[in-house]
Amino acid sequence: MDQFKNIGVIGRMGSAKVVESLRELKRYLISNDYHVIIEEETATMLPGHSLQVASKKLLGEICDLVIVVGGDGSLLGAARELAKSKIPLLGVNRGRLGFLTDIGPAELEEKLGKVLAGDYIEETRFLLDGFVERNGQPLGFGTALNDVVLHPGKSTRMIGFDLFIDGHFVYSQRSDGLIVATPTGSTAYSLSAGGPIMHPKLDAIALVPMFPHTLSSRPIVVDGKSEIKLVVGETNETYPQISFDGQMNISCAPGDIIRITKKPFKIRLIHPTDHNFYATCRDKLGWASEITAG
Repeated sequence: MDQFKNIGVIGRMGSAKVVESLRELKRYLISNDYHVIIEEETATMLPGHSLQVASKKLLGEICDLVIVVGGDGSLLGAARELAKSKIPLLGVNRGRLGFLTDIGPAELEEKLGKVLAGDYIEETRFLLDGFVERNGQPLGFGTALNDVVLHPGKSTRMIGFDLFIDGHFVYSQRSDGLIVATPTGSTAYSLSAGGPIMHPKLDAIALVPMFPHTLSSRPIVVDGKSEIKLVVGETNETYPQISFDGQMNISCAPGDIIRITKKPFKIRLIHPTDHNFYATCRDKLGWASEITAG
C-alpha cells in the first residue's frame, strides 16, 4: 500500500509558473493512480480540473501528504494552517529563494517519483505562538514558522520595550523593534538584521534587535523552551505592531504584554534524499563552493 495515497495540493495564487507546475503535478499524480485533492482557492487556477476540492483545514484531515507549489511564503502559510494535523509537507519551488521549497520545476517528476516511492528525508520544524495582552485581557494571537516581530509599523520612531526571558528581566531597549526567530526563520528576515544562521535541528530561539539605539545590543540565542515576554514601554508615542511571518499584524499600545512560546505542534517537512542544509546555504546565500587555488 502506498504511504502517500491521498495527496493534497496547494498553489500560490496569481502566478502563471505555478499554474504550469500544478498542471504537470496533476497529470503526473493522476497517471500514477494517486488520489489528488486540490485546495479550494488553488482550484480556481485550474478550471475544469475535475478533482476533489477541500479547504486547507480539511486537507489536513484527509491527506497523507500535502504538496505546496510556490515559494517559501506559500509553504509558511500552509505550515501555519496545517501544524495541528501533523501532515507532512513537500515544497515545489516556483518562488525566489526556496530554503523550504527545494524541488525545482525541471526535476519535479524525477524527485517527486522518488519521494512517493519512499526515498526521502523527513524533518520536523517548530513554530512559535504569540499572545498579546492588554490590561490582563487577551487581545490577539498568532502563529509563525519563521518569526514573530515587534516593529513600528508605518511610524519611523523607535520603540521602547522591556525584554524578559523565563520571567527574568534581560534589558530595556530602544530600537526599531525585535525579531524573535526560529531556526527556520534564521535564514529569513532575521538574517538581514544581522541575526545568526541556526541549523534547523537546533532547539533554540534567536532574539535579534532591529537597529538598536546602543551598539552593545547584540542578538541573543536562547533555549527553544523559553518563554519570551515583551512589555511595550508606557512612554511610547507610537503604537507598534506585532507580526507573524510578516503576514498578520496586531496593533499594540503602551503597556501591552507580548508572550512568545514554542507551539506544541511541529510541522513535518519532506525533502528529496539529496537535500542538504549547507548546500542550500551555499546556493541561496552565495557562499563559496570550493577553496580557490592560490
